[in-house]
Formats: sequence, structure tokens, C-alpha cells
Amino acid sequence: WLDERRFLDLLSITHLIPGPNSTELAMHLGMERAGWRGWLAAGACFILPAALMVGVLAHLYVVYGRTPVAMRFLEGVVPVILAIVVHALWGLGRTVFRPPAPGTTRRPGTASLAARAAVAAIALAAYLAGMHELVLLLAAAVVWGGWAALTRRRLLGRGRPFGRGPLTMMAGAAGLGHTTGSGGLAVLDLRGPALGAAGGAAAAASAQGGSGLPGGTAAIGGAGQAGAAGPAGGAGAAGAAAVAALAAATPTVPFSLTTLFLTFLKIGSVLYGSGYVLLAFLRRDFVERLGWLTDRQLLDAVAAGQFTPGPVFTTATFVGYLTGGLAGAAVATAGIFLPSFLFVAAIRPLADRLRRSPVLSAALDGLNVVSLALMAGVTWQLARQAMSELWTAGLFGVALITLGRTRLNSAWLIVAGAAVGLLLPR
Repeated sequence: WLDERRFLDLLSITHLIPGPNSTELAMHLGMERAGWRGWLAAGACFILPAALMVGVLAHLYVVYGRTPVAMRFLEGVVPVILAIVVHALWGLGRTVFRPPAPGTTRRPGTASLAARAAVAAIALAAYLAGMHELVLLLAAAVVWGGWAALTRRRLLGRGRPFGRGPLTMMAGAAGLGHTTGSGGLAVLDLRGPALGAAGGAAAAASAQGGSGLPGGTAAIGGAGQAGAAGPAGGAGAAGAAAVAALAAATPTVPFSLTTLFLTFLKIGSVLYGSGYVLLAFLRRDFVERLGWLTDRQLLDAVAAGQFTPGPVFTTATFVGYLTGGLAGAAVATAGIFLPSFLFVAAIRPLADRLRRSPVLSAALDGLNVVSLALMAGVTWQLARQAMSELWTAGLFGVALITLGRTRLNSAWLIVAGAAVGLLLPR
């Protein structure tokens, strides 16, 4: 249907917009083959099978999730899931921080690599301190893209040399420093304090919500976390009773399908990077802000999304069913994938021009760095709860080593983890 060059062009385009890259590439391929009908058919056929499978798992989880067998099953699966996330984190890190090849400037130089590492550390510290993911991602895009624009302007001879690099500008935009001074940084000077204030407000809100430790570090687990609301329709009396048993406290925000839809619509509209970055957004919204899930339920939802074929974003289907039954599953799935359909349709006419933009390319570099830091932060937070016993930590280590040294499909590791959880003597 198309040659390799065109395929790579379409793949590159997906990195310019938020959302799951694999799903958006499928939409582009459908549009390439059959126009708007192909766009709709390819997207729907790529999403629906996985969403249906995750929905079935969610129903089984609601009905049987607290039985001893199911709990042992999940105890073995969750450490393997975390190992898969850490392995993905390592692979993405090698891409983001890969050293320059000898005799070429196509890859980042030593100074750029050092700046990326420092920015990742700042972003990780800010996230663990309670700063909102959107603030960090926006700051990264503005700083990296802005610095590329200023550098390009200087190289073209239309501006003055600038003494500030992406690291200094990132610190100012994140509220960790100042970006005032000469050098034509007026626009960034205005954005830095605003972003810093927004980050401070997010951290304060997190602390006031009662989910923070001293210093704003997010708490893991504990009886204060809220459980899922009862499912609406489809789960039956047994499902309602099971979810009621899971609830540890009254949700911070009353459940509504509108809130569920808008929350996933927001996530689907702004999430860049790997699907695993979804973890950070889900935890912030559904565990900390809304109080509809516990950390354990979030891990179980991610396990379901990883265990089934298709995009990891179908984790939203599991979360939607857990909080709102069949209606919630449908609403959550539509909310998180709808922006991808719209973005693919909107970017298609501008694809070639956007792909060649050095400023957008640099902004994407900044987004990738901060996305990596967010993945590391949320993985650390969830691992503290999931690996509370020696055997679960050992299972995590074995799975991580196996992933690093073999080409074994991760689904087989998940099956092996489940078997260990079921068969290991207690």
C-alpha cells in the first residue's frame, strides 16, 4: 500500500501529536489507503478488540478480584508488570540519552546530554515533590523549543549570542530559578513565573488533599486512600458487593460519568511519550485528586492493559469499568482515544511542514526527557507498594534480567509471574 519512506514519514508524524503512537499510526495507514473511511475503520479496529478484552478482565476483577486465588494471581503479575515498565524505561532512556556518533552531529552532543540528564533530575524531583505533570511537560516544550528557536535565530545572524542553555531556562520555567536578564527572553520570562506558580499550586493542592508526606512526597498505599465507586450496570449484585468491599473510604470527589469522560479526554489530549507515561496521569487524577482508585487497583488496571494485545491506553477501559461499570468503560475508552482521532485528522494537511520544523523537533526532545522522568517517578512510587515482600522483589529482579538478556515475549513472563503467585507456598 505504501513504500518504506512513506511509512517512516507517517511514523514520524505521530510523534508530533499527543496520544498513543501505535494507534495514531494505524489511523494514518487507514487514511492513506481509504481516506476518511479508512481513518475511522483502522482506528476503531485497532482499539475495539483490546478494549473488549480489557473490559472482560475488568468484569472478572470486580466479581472475583478479592478472592484468594485472584489475589495470589495479581501478586505474581504486578512485579512482572513493573519489570516491563522499568525495561521500557531503560530502552527509552538509551534513546533519549544516546551519545553522539563519531564524526556526526545528528545525535545530541555531550553538553546537550548533560543538560538533558540535569533536566530529567529536576523534573523527577519536582514530580515527587508534588508538581503537576502538565506543568512539567509544558515547561519542557516551551524551554526546549524556545531555546531551539533562539539558537536558530542566532545562527542565522538575526540575534545576539545567548548565555543561557535549556537547563537554566527549564529551572526558571519550573519555578526553581529565574530567567530574567538580557538576551531577548522576554516571552520566557513571563512564562517562567506563571508555570512556577502553577507548579506551586499543584504541590499545595496535593499536600492539602492529605496524600502527601512531609515535603510534599506522595504517600503510597495506606488506609486513607479511597477505593473505587460501585459499578453502574453490568456487574450485577456480586460485582457491586465486591467493589463495595474494596472501598477504603468515601471518594474525594463524587463519581460522575461526565467527570470520568472529561478526565480521560484531558489525558488523551496532552499525553506525550510512551503509553507508560499514562501511569503518572492516572495516579495523579484517579488516586490523588478524585480518590476513586487505590494504588493497588491502579497497578491491577495497568496489568490488564499490558496483559492484553493492543495499546496500553486500554487501561482506561479497566479504570472506567471499575468506577462506572459498562457505561464507565465505554465513556473512559471514548474519552482517551477521541483526541487521537481528532489530532490525526488535523495534522494530516500540515504533516510535512511540521515534521521539518527544528523548533517542534526540539520541543519533542524536551517532552521526551520529562516523560522519562515522570515514568521513573511513578514507577518508584508504585514499586514501594507492590514489592513489599522478599519473593515479589526477587520475581521483579528475575523478570527484569530475563527481559534484558532474552527476546522472550513479555506476555510469557506475565503468565510465569501469575503461576509463581498461584503456586508459591504461603
